[in-house]
Amino acid sequence: MLFDIVQILLNVLWWIIVVQAILSILIAFNVINTYNDFVSSLWRGLNTLTEPIYRPIRRILPDTGPMDFAPFVVLILIAIINYAVIPNLYVALAAPAA
Repeated sequence: MLFDIVQILLNVLWWIIVVQAILSILIAFNVINTYNDFVSSLWRGLNTLTEPIYRPIRRILPDTGPMDFAPFVVLILIAIINYAVIPNLYVALAAPAA
């Protein structure tokens, strides 16, 4: 039950990061702009949610100029946790003690 909740939260975080990456590309190529109130508030909200996650990763990663690899690292970490760590923890905790 607890593992299911964690997996759902990780999936929600995954989609938040994907939407933020798409929005970032659209803003960078001037397809949409932040003068629109909805786009501006969505952009600020997504940054508020993800910035605490990206900050420690950005401190570790080398400076790559305009390209930010922190979202990619977080997506990879989410995938590892979701598909390797959680199932193995579930099996380990569900196994009867010998």
